[in-house]
Amino acid sequence: MALVASALLLITMVFQLALAAGAPWGSAAWGGRKPGVLTPGMRVASAFAGLVVYPWITLLVLDAGQLADLNLVDRSAGVAILWVLTGLFGLGAVANLASPSKVEKIWAPVAAGIALCCGLLAASL
Repeated sequence: MALVASALLLITMVFQLALAAGAPWGSAAWGGRKPGVLTPGMRVASAFAGLVVYPWITLLVLDAGQLADLNLVDRSAGVAILWVLTGLFGLGAVANLASPSKVEKIWAPVAAGIALCCGLLAASL
């Protein structure tokens, strides 16, 4: 499960970095509020997500799934973090489905997949 979640997180990370670099995919992100190239502030937010948030989450998932021996958190904290991630990505999937942007809805299965993997991983620990 950790490997599948990490692959989905990597896809999301690359997408956010592409947005930060100026890819014209704004209608598929951030509520679809800015079709085309994102505003400078949104590009900074995408860069932060792609360079900090998603890599950190990926490392936590790999560590919890024992695919990397990073010792970032102890077992009980890792389980708690995985349940929090399950909830957050589950809410993200719902938000993607509720987005007024039809294109952004494609991220709902990705977020739901990450949530499912994190939940299954947490339950197995």
